[in-house]
Amino acid sequence: MSNPIRNTATLFIGTVMVLALAGCNVEKTQEGEMPEVEITTKGGELPAYEVETAEVKLENKTVTVEVPTATVEMPNDPDNKVTDETDSSKK
Repeated sequence: MSNPIRNTATLFIGTVMVLALAGCNVEKTQEGEMPEVEITTKGGELPAYEVETAEVKLENKTVTVEVPTATVEMPNDPDNKVTDETDSSKK
């Protein structure tokens, strides 16, 4: 079915359903009651396990680490400006 025909059919079915439900008159004639339920249980038992874990030893040790130093030399040329932007036209 094409889309306009499907939309018309859906609208027609929806209208019929609304009219059918609107034509109903529902009245409560008797109070309801939940059923009574009794539950009996017996105690259960979880399974037993034996677990052997790995032995872990933690030790503290002081270590001296030599950190390299870095120096940056900027050129003193006034036309050379350092910015965060990259100019891709200069290659």
